[in-house]
Amino acid sequence: MATDTTVSSGERTGRAALAAAAVTVLLWASAFVAIRSAVHHYSPGALALGRLLAGSLTLGAILLVRREGLPPRAAWPGIAVTGVLWFGVYMVTLNWGELEVDAGTAAMVINIGPLLIALFAGWILKEGFPKRLLFGMAVSFTGAAIVGISTSENTGSSVLGVGLCVVAAVSWAAATLAQKPALRHASALQVTTFGCAIGAVACLPFAGQLVSQAAAAPLSATLDLLYLGVFPTALAFTTWAYALARTTAGALGATTYIVPALVVLMAWAVLGEVPAHLTFAGGALCLLGVAISRTRRRK
Repeated sequence: MATDTTVSSGERTGRAALAAAAVTVLLWASAFVAIRSAVHHYSPGALALGRLLAGSLTLGAILLVRREGLPPRAAWPGIAVTGVLWFGVYMVTLNWGELEVDAGTAAMVINIGPLLIALFAGWILKEGFPKRLLFGMAVSFTGAAIVGISTSENTGSSVLGVGLCVVAAVSWAAATLAQKPALRHASALQVTTFGCAIGAVACLPFAGQLVSQAAAAPLSATLDLLYLGVFPTALAFTTWAYALARTTAGALGATTYIVPALVVLMAWAVLGEVPAHLTFAGGALCLLGVAISRTRRRK
């Protein structure tokens, strides 16, 4: 009976983590569409700061209602690294990179992030290198590359833009490795709230740009900024942390390969960007790779 109860509890935890990951990838996919709209009126740094301020206010209010308080001292190193690298460096360099290269190239380069997460987690966090995970990620990365190539607007990409996207991908991977240990000592809400606040502080040099651009930007762009702060940041980063505390970093990183396929569909529905047949094929490979990486070997 005890064994059955343990298995049932483990299955519930796994389903909850998978549901949280699904929320994350759905909202992160929508973020690409919102960024594509807002970046015409907000500079990369101002957009990142506005997004982080909105996210920090939302998360702070929820933290007060739940009365969770400050994280334990042992969690702060991981929170600080996550705040600077992921909420700060990642968001600014990604926004900047998408101004220098087309969206397809940016998406293709950013998708080295999950590969780095799996490799570093296997080595540093001792998660190992499951063959199904690595094979599934290889399939998904191939699909993401196809999506990137098929949606590229030009063949000449800025070296600066590609470099910025690489910095964003490495920052994402490094932050995930720092965040995982922090979640052993603090809740997902605490880690996300204070990480977001630290990221906002790191982006304060862009405050002047944010104020002047907010005064001139149309309401639609400002609503996009607020949406990015409340949903893809406050909610999605919390569900990511919740899932990360309950699964391996490598497996969770592989799940994000669904994002390119969702971005294609959302851009088609919202922006009227009709995808090519090759894009559909790449999206299907992304989904197949994630399915492979999530399966477990039969005993």
